[in-house]
Amino acid sequence: MPMARLSGILLHPTSLPSRYGVGDLGDQAIAFCDWLQAGAQRVWQMLPLGPVGAGNSPYMSFSAIAGEPLLISPDRLVEAGWLPAAALEQVPDFNPHRVDFAAVRAYKERLFVQAWAGFQVHATAEQRTAFEEFCAEQATWLDDFALFMTLKAEFGQIVWNRWDVGFAQRDPAVLAAARQTLAEPIALQRFLQFVFFEQWQQLKTAANERGVQLVGDVPIYVSFDSADVWANRELFALDPDTLDPAQMAGVPPDYFSATGQLWGNPVYDWETNAQTGYHWWINRFRHLFTMVDWVRIDHFRGFESFWAVPQGEETAINGDWVPGPGAAFFEAVQGALGKLPVIAEDLGIITPEVEALRDQFQFPGMKILQFAFDSGSGNPYLPHNYRSPNYVVYTGTHDNDTTVGWFNGRSPEEQQRVIRYAGYAGPDGIQWDLTRMAMASVADWAIVPLQDCLGFGSDCRMNVPGQADSNWEWRCLEGSFAPWMADRLRELVDLYGRWG
Repeated sequence: MPMARLSGILLHPTSLPSRYGVGDLGDQAIAFCDWLQAGAQRVWQMLPLGPVGAGNSPYMSFSAIAGEPLLISPDRLVEAGWLPAAALEQVPDFNPHRVDFAAVRAYKERLFVQAWAGFQVHATAEQRTAFEEFCAEQATWLDDFALFMTLKAEFGQIVWNRWDVGFAQRDPAVLAAARQTLAEPIALQRFLQFVFFEQWQQLKTAANERGVQLVGDVPIYVSFDSADVWANRELFALDPDTLDPAQMAGVPPDYFSATGQLWGNPVYDWETNAQTGYHWWINRFRHLFTMVDWVRIDHFRGFESFWAVPQGEETAINGDWVPGPGAAFFEAVQGALGKLPVIAEDLGIITPEVEALRDQFQFPGMKILQFAFDSGSGNPYLPHNYRSPNYVVYTGTHDNDTTVGWFNGRSPEEQQRVIRYAGYAGPDGIQWDLTRMAMASVADWAIVPLQDCLGFGSDCRMNVPGQADSNWEWRCLEGSFAPWMADRLRELVDLYGRWG
């Protein structure tokens, strides 16, 4: 789809300020939209929104469609009449800088149980009808997801293929009985999804009313321990005996890791997916496009060819490139949904075949300025080498260090290389030099992580690829959306014509 010349901010909602230990879809999300509008920022990009699993990674979710209940705003539950205001008077002393996922989840789950009880007593006829309609309309994924999460709790959170055999193998009689005996916790899971999507649509409406487009993120792979694999195992490459992944997803050694990245997700059985007309995928995209205006496809190159690592390997070194579904996949999705507002994450080992697939469908690719300064003037990430405006340029992404941290980690000679290219060392910090560079480029969109606007260092990065813990936790403080930053961004928008 054609892209207007715009700029925006990368910030995951969990990083928003909140007294409840994690960012949510309440007032601070609206305040962020107001700040974006004041700064003439027309794009809010975020990470995947699903319920997080292993390592609290949004890229390892229990569902490709469901929303993360931790993002539900307790204040909105009070406003709806389902939670008494007194329930929010005693809030634990959460760390305002980092998300303690376990502590926040324990706290919020107690509120959710109370809100569900309040809904059953106090919901209006209109609210009850809306809930019933949501459950009916979303049944194709919601029924399996609600049962899956309930069974996860019943079996002590172990992986689904280690459940009792009738549940792991989805014996119809066993599952039917479980739906009867576990009806109440299953209903709670449905309720939480209803609330999440109600609050999400309120936020999306508010953002769009302010001229802000939302950019979501769809990981090419789903977590093995997910409702999707449990309920649609024929679509994935699994061992028929153990139901473990027969081949695991990842990438070979690259910029981020000398041993590659072994993600552990099962790769797809693309032949079976093709035989279904890519039905599961089409439903996934259809749902996501009701939530956001654009989608970044993480690891786009996997649709051309993907790195498959045999089960049992401990690193991603010993893998093979396997052909992906290619153009046939996107032709099927576009045939069902029309022209796709998609951004292709085309980083890493990119071949001419991957570029051809991206360009065939006119998907914009990505440019990362932190990658631009270490291989001479021909480096494709340097702005003077952008041969087309059909790109989104970033100072860095969620997988990069902050720009300040990145710059401070460079040698004096390497720092000078950056300064020479920028033409000066601005008084406000290297992060604004790279922001200006992104804004000035011919790329249609320029996106800056909020950490770079704030000038924060390495302790505020979102993710360190290959690191097992302490990722995805960064939060900004209340008051972070400073008027002076909005003014500075608006000046750059005006200077480089990013009004759209």
